[in-house]
Amino acid sequence: MNHPIWHNIHPDFRFNGASYTNDELIALGKELVNTDEAYQVHIGQFLLDWLSDKSIVEVSTSGSTGTPKIIELRKEHMVNSALATGAYFQLEPRQKALLCLPLTGIAGKMMLIRAMVLGLHLDAVEPSSKPLQENKTYDFAAMVPLQVQNSIDQLSQIRKLIIGGAPVDTKLRYILRDSSVEAFETYGMTETITHIAVKKTNHKPSEYFETLSGVTIQTDDRGCLVIDAPKISDAEVVTNDLVEINGENQFKWLGRYDSIINSGGIKLFPEKIEEKLAPLIRERFFLAGLPDETLGQKLVLVVEGEPYNEQDLLQSIKSLPSISKYEVPKQVYFVKTFTETATQKINRTKTLERIT
Repeated sequence: MNHPIWHNIHPDFRFNGASYTNDELIALGKELVNTDEAYQVHIGQFLLDWLSDKSIVEVSTSGSTGTPKIIELRKEHMVNSALATGAYFQLEPRQKALLCLPLTGIAGKMMLIRAMVLGLHLDAVEPSSKPLQENKTYDFAAMVPLQVQNSIDQLSQIRKLIIGGAPVDTKLRYILRDSSVEAFETYGMTETITHIAVKKTNHKPSEYFETLSGVTIQTDDRGCLVIDAPKISDAEVVTNDLVEINGENQFKWLGRYDSIINSGGIKLFPEKIEEKLAPLIRERFFLAGLPDETLGQKLVLVVEGEPYNEQDLLQSIKSLPSISKYEVPKQVYFVKTFTETATQKINRTKTLERIT
């Protein structure tokens, strides 16, 4: 009897330094679900789920662009995604990888799957804002921008780093410029089983994402990205991401279709303006459009933390050479603590509801 493809654990796979047969991994899963550490419980639960005969995995979307929902992903597609990542980044068996993301989301799950499929030696640590331990080096790791920012002095411990979960802003790109790590920003979502495209963030950075093998892209009549990737999704994935396509396998991300602000007939892309403001504002922030009798929508800046001088901040923004007069916020709001999604992304909608 043939085993399901997801039961084919690579013989070189190591988890925290130890090798495991399938039965031993199941035993490890049962052991981990009874520990006191939540992150270990999640690893254990996923190991048991992955090594079952069930052909699908239920995963929750992040909720950063809408209400979180449970979707079903085929395990065969998840294996294909792992293989595509391995091919793109030229990952080899026995190379060392770091799992520092929670397994409650697709990104953490896929790091474990990549290790099992590709035969990586995986260290799993408790997810934190500064996950790297001293004297540990890795060939491959995945982090969210906050982890990268807090680990900047240790990034030489990683050879190749993928960054996802939120856009890499101008400030972080600048910080990464002189780091020895090869850093890549990823584009993807739960529906595409993490990334389907990546772009270099440092060492000859690119403004275009490049798709992985087996991914075809086009735009719909709104100018939004449509992804055809039969090895990881049975249907086309229609996004709300406005893009500019370059050739057959590259695109530039412009912003979210559903976050465009129409202010007095001028279309503003908040994400692109946020990139320009990132070097100026230390705190977390975002831009949004609020109803305005004259303009239809007015551009506002929402900053996390205690209030400080709004006029000084607006004057500094006006002084930026890259900012047009239409991109200067009409008003600044300060919110002590942003509302977040379950995966620690800023929930813009819920945060805005608190100031309107």
